[in-house]
Parts: sequence; structure tokens; C-alpha cells
Amino acid sequence: MQERAPDPPGEMPDSITLRPVGIIRNKVREPFLSAGDGDIEMRGGIDAVRADIRESHQDISEIIINKGIMDILDGIEEYSHLVVLYWAHRVPDQSRLLTRVHPMGRKDYPLAGIFATCSPVRPNPVLMTVVQLRGRRENVLQVSGLDAVDGSPIIDIKPYIKESYSQSEVIVPEWMERLCQELSD
Repeated sequence: MQERAPDPPGEMPDSITLRPVGIIRNKVREPFLSAGDGDIEMRGGIDAVRADIRESHQDISEIIINKGIMDILDGIEEYSHLVVLYWAHRVPDQSRLLTRVHPMGRKDYPLAGIFATCSPVRPNPVLMTVVQLRGRRENVLQVSGLDAVDGSPIIDIKPYIKESYSQSEVIVPEWMERLCQELSD
């Protein structure tokens, strides 16, 4: 009989409530990864994904914050980069049950647990990216480097502070290094 890992100490809530603070507007209509039968699939192959990523670094996206709370943006113009947390709203509920995938849908990479990948297919599809802030007009931020799909709800925005995120001696699996290299070529 296999022993079950103990539950974490304390009471875990049955649910939490997230409220979007805004929405993403850009020309990205389809995610470059989609959920397939028990795995994820890359739309268009590695060359198309590489082109999409390069394009997202040049294109300007808008993050539109709800006008009623736009004071939360005060002072944000003093930063060059932001950490954006958003909800991958196009991930179907059924896909959120996947526990392992081939990274980027590549069958030549080993199956890995969802938390060991950057897959959008997650129990809670909260995605994060770092963007360059290009400008602000009232409740609208213009940014580059945002590969989120148009209409994605914004959960949170934080200033990117390199000292807060820099780590020494970072180790990643060999397959992740290879994948990152392929995407940057």
C-alpha cells in the first residue's frame, strides 16, 4: 500500500477569491501553447513560437486598469520594468487537471510535473511575465514584452526590482536550458 503524503499543517481554504484589476489589450489572438489530449501542443512549431516571442518584445500592449482604482498606478512611471500577473483565461477547465506535460509540447523533452514547467496549463492558470513599461496614460499602461492573449484579466502588477529577483548559482534542468536556447536563436 502506497503511503499518502501528509496534508500541510493548518487549515487550507476550500477556495480563494481573485478579482481582476484590469485587462490586457493587444493583437495576440491565440496562445502559442494549447491543451491537447493529456498534454500541451505548440501552435505552428518552434519557428512560429520564436517569431511570436520576438514580436511580443517589439509590439506595444495595453494594460487597462479599472478606472475606479487607477490610483494604484501612482508612481509606477518611475520604473522601467514591471512584473505582470495575469489569468490565462483561455485554458479550459478540463486542461487544469493535467499534472504532467512535455515542456512546450515537445515530445523530445521528458514529461515533467506542471510545477516544473512554465506551461499555462496549471491548476490555477496564473501566469507571470516581466514587461518593459513604455508609458502611462491615466489608467492605461503601454508595455512591450507581453505575450498574453488579448482579453486576459490582470491579477496584479508589481515593480520589477532586479535586486529582489536576482539569485546566484541558479540551477535549471538541461532540457530547460536547451529549450531556452532554441527559443532565443
